[in-house]
Amino acid sequence: DADFTGNGLLTEDESRHAISVMRHKENDILSITNGNGLLFESRILKAQKKKCELELVNVHQSARPYPWLHMAVAPTKNIDRYEWFLEKATELGIQEITPIICDHSERDKLRLDRLQKVLIAAMKQSLKYWLPVMNEPILLEDFLETTTNSTQKFILHCHASPKKHLFNITVQHQDSIVLIGPEGDFSIKEIQLAKAN
Repeated sequence: DADFTGNGLLTEDESRHAISVMRHKENDILSITNGNGLLFESRILKAQKKKCELELVNVHQSARPYPWLHMAVAPTKNIDRYEWFLEKATELGIQEITPIICDHSERDKLRLDRLQKVLIAAMKQSLKYWLPVMNEPILLEDFLETTTNSTQKFILHCHASPKKHLFNITVQHQDSIVLIGPEGDFSIKEIQLAKAN
């Protein structure tokens, strides 16, 4: 929770996890992040399965990730694959994810609440302090209109054209956006539009 201060009550789900699953008890110190770069060290005052009460001991601030890595990826037909991608992107430190709807997309509806839970679980599992930004799905054409010029932009596609390896063309310490299309790849029109933008 972005409003968490390190004091007070954990949510019922987090209380149950801390007490029943992790077997924490009174006076144990929990490390908790708000997903926005803050790490709280909080002591358990009352270890109850539905209402775990905490007292702040210490707080640490983690710098905003730099450079900012943004992946715009078309949702897969099988949602399990997209959830796996979200887990790995979080573990690797991708800061922003946008589902893009393309000409060949087979899925255009997503349950963002479910995907947000996948991101939170992956953030906690990989001990990250920053939760990736998960944007609403957007049409590729609309997404291309919103990107800034100060960012490196890459499109990954399978159509015949001169290819360059990302390792050879990226500039270190500069924000980047990477576009990945659906199973049917980007259309020629979409590739041309991306290159023009």
